[in-house]
Amino acid sequence: MSLANVYQQYPFALDRPASTGLSQRPLGGSGLVVSSLGFGCSPLGGVFGRIDEKEGIRAVRTALDLGITFFDVAPFYGDTRAETVLGRALAGVPRESYVLATKVGRYGEHAFDFSAARTRRSVEESLGRLGVDHVDLLYCHDIEFASMSEVLDETLPALDALRRAGACRAIGVTGLPLATLSAAVERSVRVRIDAVLTYCHGCLSDSTIDGMASSITDRGIGLINASPLAMGLLTHAGPPPWHPAPEALRETCARAADHCLMGGADLAAIAMWFAHARPGVSSTISGMATAADVRRNIAAISTAPRSELLHGVMEILAPVLGLGWQSGRVAEAPQPMIAP
Repeated sequence: MSLANVYQQYPFALDRPASTGLSQRPLGGSGLVVSSLGFGCSPLGGVFGRIDEKEGIRAVRTALDLGITFFDVAPFYGDTRAETVLGRALAGVPRESYVLATKVGRYGEHAFDFSAARTRRSVEESLGRLGVDHVDLLYCHDIEFASMSEVLDETLPALDALRRAGACRAIGVTGLPLATLSAAVERSVRVRIDAVLTYCHGCLSDSTIDGMASSITDRGIGLINASPLAMGLLTHAGPPPWHPAPEALRETCARAADHCLMGGADLAAIAMWFAHARPGVSSTISGMATAADVRRNIAAISTAPRSELLHGVMEILAPVLGLGWQSGRVAEAPQPMIAP
């Protein structure tokens, strides 16, 4: 994509409001209100490296003190550790003061079970680890690893029954392939979907989320944008070794990070602002492990970057904009095994 087309597609990057900042937004028509910056809890499970549990708990409490009210977790994150740590962090916090989302269906790198029975058992186990009697939002996790018929005919009806029973207030689907998420929304005629979460598609290096945003939000469904730093691509440190990005994307993001460093800025801060400033999104979820992470992210979304730096980064990234990777059955991953 040419730089001119980038600017045409993302006018908010040119207008650069002086400050966007943390706010509270409706999650579609679900009745839930979430913070515009959400706390991604995968780092609490050690997904991106070793985690100090006390510091993780301090991060959650700092987030609450500073106005972040939306917490996103899953049994998959750290083999349930993230849920356990989050539960300890939220102990004693008034339940009505935060919005809590967890997931079902994915339990390991290649361990999936989207059956109704496992879904019910998973929710019961998650509630125990989190120390609550209900969650606000319950997702079917990474639906590209299930058959669409199983998601529509078994998992979503099970989630709907849990919603009606009061175990959750809203339900949704998550995944990487936008076409798969759109298909689930289009074909779910028996069960109302309240929220859709995708990741690495609403950031400086990939803004393909915009192609599906209106079709989601026009239905009254909340759109959640996760991984504004593209799982570490948009940082000076770079992504972890397991990151699936192609080499051309890795190299270009590294050049963008060096460009920012030479300009006395941090690519991660610019990327956070860019993702959070885009319209049509209920919340942008970023992983955090320390109180410093929380403060840094809030500062990043609250101050627009210098125009010359932002435009320089966009120019560097323009040739690889939207260059991503596959996930799910089409990615030819090892055959999934049934989760315990």
